[in-house]
Amino acid sequence: MSYGPVVSREADVETGEAYEARLKVYEGQRAAVARPGKDPVNTPMIRHWCEAMGDTNPAYSGPDAIAPPTMLQAWTMSGLSGQTRGTHAYDELLGLLDEAGYTSVVATDCEQEYLRPLRPGDEIIYDSVIESVSEKKTTKLGTGYFVTTRMDIRVGPDLAGTHRFRILKYAPLRPTDRPGGSPTRRDRAQKPSRPRPVVNRDNAGFWEGVQRRRLLIQRCTTCGTLRHPWLPGCHACGGLDWDTVEASGEGTVYSYVVMHHPPFPAFDPPYAVGLVELAEGVRMIGNVLGVPYDKVRIGLPVRLEFREYDEELVLPVWCAQEVPEMQETREVGT
Repeated sequence: MSYGPVVSREADVETGEAYEARLKVYEGQRAAVARPGKDPVNTPMIRHWCEAMGDTNPAYSGPDAIAPPTMLQAWTMSGLSGQTRGTHAYDELLGLLDEAGYTSVVATDCEQEYLRPLRPGDEIIYDSVIESVSEKKTTKLGTGYFVTTRMDIRVGPDLAGTHRFRILKYAPLRPTDRPGGSPTRRDRAQKPSRPRPVVNRDNAGFWEGVQRRRLLIQRCTTCGTLRHPWLPGCHACGGLDWDTVEASGEGTVYSYVVMHHPPFPAFDPPYAVGLVELAEGVRMIGNVLGVPYDKVRIGLPVRLEFREYDEELVLPVWCAQEVPEMQETREVGT
């Protein structure tokens, strides 16, 4: 995820070369050393993951099953009970940023590299290092620093994969952080720009289609399976060749959440976010509009619309086609 530069007045934070030198000291320091995963790679977690993702690749089941490569980080997660840190360098770095006024955080992107398949019974060990701290950056959210960590996941002496995770620690913009001083009534009424989607080489074609007001779905040219989100290979047969079909724009709400917290300046909670099942059979996430958030229901018919949020950003949204009758259904999360 990237944010374009804006002209703003600096927040009241510590600045200067000396401060950035203090941050740079943490580059290369360990955040975790030889930490074991809480559970071995196991069949139930693989099954739950595949069911949640709708991934029916036969490589992930049976006596010779492997774990989906994208589960790499799952085997390192500590769960609600947490885990004792191997070192305190990462906490110290974040504390140093907090003390200087960079108190907000947003995850921006992650990168994974797969070197060895993981199989049920494998016990992983991982190390984590603070790979880089950027120079001070000014974004549409505020001024701050990008912090990148790299995790190396091993099975015995073998490196199974790497996981890079990047966050932005920033000081949020205030209403007065703009040329001209105090905000006008119009300034107060204007919302900050929405975050930009993460566009990479795997999904660039999807977002190019959205700019043209077309919702494109990947189709494997080997087995014909449709897939979303866009991926470099087919999850059904492993084929690497694909083309696209254009979605009709019809769908139904398969599941949904109502967002109440945390508040984000570009949005007005509460609002509904739906997992929409398209007529073509794939599912995608988007805002559900056209009815009050508390009227959204599973099975609600919706239709695709494209909305412009500023001069550069176009997003697909889903508009209800009828006001649902009040019925007893369970709302999924908040």
